[in-house]
Amino acid sequence: MRSIQPPVNGKAVAAPACPLSQVRAGTSVRIKQLCASPELCQRLREMGFCEEQRVKLLLQQRSVVCQVCNVRLGLSNELADTILVEPLHPSGHGG
Repeated sequence: MRSIQPPVNGKAVAAPACPLSQVRAGTSVRIKQLCASPELCQRLREMGFCEEQRVKLLLQQRSVVCQVCNVRLGLSNELADTILVEPLHPSGHGG
């Protein structure tokens, strides 16, 4: 995953979004965009994977296990590829 970019002209620059499948275990991120079919996006939102939602990646092996809304959920790597995220600030407040 790419690191947070340094400030430019005194202003923080957001790190580019990357797929959830590329995030390291233990990392907290914020969902920026769902890139699946409309039906699949709706199902993801029903499970708590909404834009601007905070997610912590707990395990990444054959599948991706995340904590979202205080619930642990497993996703295939293929599905995790469709969820674009950005890292939260190291303080954990994210803005």
